[in-house]
Amino acid sequence: MSFSPKIELHLHLEGAAPPDFVRRLASEKRVNLSRVFDERGAYSYKDFEGFLRTYEAATQVLRTPEDYARLTREVLERSRDQGVIYTEIFLSPDFCGGRDLSAWREYLGAIEEAARAVDGIAMRGIVTCIRHFGPDKARQTARCAAETAGAFVTGFGMGGNEGMGTARDFAWAFDCAREAGLGLTSHAGEFGGPASVRDTLDDLRVSRVGHGVRAIEDPALVERLAREGIVLEVCPGSNVALGLYAKIEAHPVERLLAAGVDITVSTDDPPFFHTTMRDEYDALEHAFGWGEDHFRVINQTAARAAFCDAATREDLLKRLEP
Repeated sequence: MSFSPKIELHLHLEGAAPPDFVRRLASEKRVNLSRVFDERGAYSYKDFEGFLRTYEAATQVLRTPEDYARLTREVLERSRDQGVIYTEIFLSPDFCGGRDLSAWREYLGAIEEAARAVDGIAMRGIVTCIRHFGPDKARQTARCAAETAGAFVTGFGMGGNEGMGTARDFAWAFDCAREAGLGLTSHAGEFGGPASVRDTLDDLRVSRVGHGVRAIEDPALVERLAREGIVLEVCPGSNVALGLYAKIEAHPVERLLAAGVDITVSTDDPPFFHTTMRDEYDALEHAFGWGEDHFRVINQTAARAAFCDAATREDLLKRLEP
């Protein structure tokens, strides 16, 4: 599907690092990442927990603000080549300075400067805590987010292993980010099931949910999502690659949309899942017969749900007009 322009709201910066980029940095820094890659040179993992281990191992080569600036340029150029005009990227102070505010500011400055240098695509940052690192570190991450909230850092979220702790454990961090005026999203309803979506809505009071697709297993929850206008950041290729669904045709994205749930489409960690935005659109077109009208609607939904200022939103919606 050649539909453009596209808006992507769910993309992890480190998770978007191409394997060749990581290998190049590893060579420069003399870091042995042989276990990170398979015999074809792709990222190697067997399940979700293995994916998290590989993801965190690959970040070992990202050690300085300049490394992150290089990564930002690489990721944004590739996104732009996929027809993406606006993207929101998850940024984690856990990986950028160990949640030290002064160090985080240096990393963030390098990332923002690199983003401004890439023409044809706009970026905003969603500061993200890592669930399996625990609520204490999430509080530190939230403070980093609150202290740097502004035109570039516009959101706060949570990724990581949904099986660790409860949503309520992280309420303080989300309250802190909310008070700083940041938009809120959190991963849920991926491996945690529909209960994790409900708990995230009740305890973290987010406007968007990362993934959220297993809400389909609870009709009352689906109705609530539609009624409250909660936006799901759906990543079909990621869900299939990690084994939630055997194939794209079994994915519930079509049923969620038909039930009136607001959905967007993103790639999550594209090189890990062997996907691109074009691949996602092509798969949805072939599996469900989606055409330009479908893709325009999901991109308009993304524009309205974006954590950006009114002028940027208006410009995005204008560019999406037929």
